Amino acid sequence: MSEMNEAVENVNNGNYGADSIQALKGLEAVRVRPGMYVGGTDSRALHHLVNEVLDNSIDEALAGYCTEITTSILEDGSMSIKDNGRGIPTGIQKESGRSALELVMTELHAGGKFDKNSYKVSGGLNGVGVSCVNALSSHLTAIVHRDGKIFQQEYSEGKPLYEVKEVGVSNETGTTVIFKPDATIFDTVEFRYEFLANRMKELSFLNKGVKLILEDRRVKDEEGQFKTETFKSENGLVDFVNYLDKSRISLLSAPIHITGESDGVTVEVAFQYNDSYSENIFSFANNIQTLMGGTHVGGFKRAISKSLKDYGDKNKLFDKLKVSLSGEDFREGLTAVVSVKVPSPQFRSQTKDELSNQEVTSVVSQAVSKVLDYYLEEHPKESKIIIDKVMIAANARHAAKKAREMVQRKTVLTGSGLPGKLADCSEKDPALSEIFLVEGDSAGGTAKTGRDRKFQAIMPLRGKILNVEKAMEHKIYENEEIRNIFTALGVSIGTEDDQKKLNIEKLRYHKIVIMCDADVDGSHITTLILTFFFRYMRPLVEKGYIYVASPPLYIVKKGKRQQYCWNDSERDAVIKEFGGESGSGIMVQRYKGLGEMNPEQLWETTLNPEHRILKQINIANAIEADRVFSMLMGDEVPPRREFIEQNASYANIDV
Repeated sequence: MSEMNEAVENVNNGNYGADSIQALKGLEAVRVRPGMYVGGTDSRALHHLVNEVLDNSIDEALAGYCTEITTSILEDGSMSIKDNGRGIPTGIQKESGRSALELVMTELHAGGKFDKNSYKVSGGLNGVGVSCVNALSSHLTAIVHRDGKIFQQEYSEGKPLYEVKEVGVSNETGTTVIFKPDATIFDTVEFRYEFLANRMKELSFLNKGVKLILEDRRVKDEEGQFKTETFKSENGLVDFVNYLDKSRISLLSAPIHITGESDGVTVEVAFQYNDSYSENIFSFANNIQTLMGGTHVGGFKRAISKSLKDYGDKNKLFDKLKVSLSGEDFREGLTAVVSVKVPSPQFRSQTKDELSNQEVTSVVSQAVSKVLDYYLEEHPKESKIIIDKVMIAANARHAAKKAREMVQRKTVLTGSGLPGKLADCSEKDPALSEIFLVEGDSAGGTAKTGRDRKFQAIMPLRGKILNVEKAMEHKIYENEEIRNIFTALGVSIGTEDDQKKLNIEKLRYHKIVIMCDADVDGSHITTLILTFFFRYMRPLVEKGYIYVASPPLYIVKKGKRQQYCWNDSERDAVIKEFGGESGSGIMVQRYKGLGEMNPEQLWETTLNPEHRILKQINIANAIEADRVFSMLMGDEVPPRREFIEQNASYANIDV
């Protein structure tokens, strides 16, 4: 009977007893739940490891002890970060009886960031950074130059392999951390040079005068030299804004630059107005990019609106305006970088995407208002240009609201609400449904015949859609092709809280595939569509719903044998495999467009999930994405076409 009762208890409780309670020790929790500490296991999380180590070196620079940082991707794929700061202390910490270096590398919430005498400001305040990197690395080596000596300790999965030991003498100071991410934890352990280069560039702007060197020892030129770049900025955020707006027409002679300090919080802001219709505010707290903004951005927006509104009212510049003003009107065509240094930063998550210190709002607002009020009074010509831009934005906003309402009325997904050109699928579950946005009616017709009607929808697009980078918002919503995309996808614009926010609750497909010809014009059309998604449907990109199809460039035939090829090197390899050169019994056909394929070929190469290659679009770096889209869709056509030709096949991530 007791055995039966025990069995019943186990069933009822799911074997949940005292032995089910586990206490993870040391860094085990990080390895079990990496998402809680570095945001996941994908490529972004992998590069987040670099940022965590780099933050420590930058903190040394903020404290005035570091002038040079070298980041190297080593031949075996490991990462090395070396600085010339003070070096992590290696002496015995009294409370624990262990080396301070070992504590920093192996214990969560251990480090000098909690001692206000060591660091006035710091990006790594949570104290889990470098220890998390150690936990998530199959191997890590820490080398410290300090007190005339060289100290070293190695770790495996966060556990020391030996005590901290002296390995030499040195007249230098600094810390070097070499780590190899654990391939059993991360989806990929391949570091991408472009990601790192963008981060180095940002840090050079944010820390003027600090030299940042990036090496890729996996790549050598003909002379055997590693790929190397050096980043150093003399003008800080002013250089940053000029870099971001390089392909735009600036409305002011130079960016407005603001610095200030209050209650230990240091503020630096630079901003410029340009001829675009988008708002681009990039924010940082203690050198860490806050993708979701936060209180520092709120303070900046408040100051911009108040100062410009007060100046316009005072000088009766808004008297002829027939519509009401909104905060967003003051920020149209604005490119800004907001950077704050906070002694005790508070973030909403370990990935530090949003700053939440309430006191920062007023500090930033007061600093910006003080300088901007003075600037407006001393520069009446530039002030008039800004106010004129604000009034144009206000009028355009009201026109856009009407255009959005028109789109809303046409997105009612009943009866004839769907676009006539859309060949829908029968599947109703968005997670199982995909839509192909196809270049041209001819290719669209082929795709409609070749698709699987159960889960694949086809939406032909006529020619090149509107370049949204150079169009006012109401013109975008009035464009027929763009309206058809809104209607087909089932998304809408505007919520009670935000009239411009994209509402994706009724999104009908979780795979939205851009399918264009494999030529320069096709790549241009792809880029136009991607620009539209980036500027007006960014949540779809952020959620990973946007893809680009990869149709083959060639088909190689010899007798009954045939093989598709996606690039020239594949073509050459297949020709060699078939045993000859093109013309000695081997036929090579170059597909100039999707329309040259029959439905069976299109299904076999581009539509069939078992064989196709799709490239998923993500935003690894919003700042660089903004700059590139601005450059690609700017007025200078030749540079844009050249960039697309050279980079189209490398712009996305294969999945």
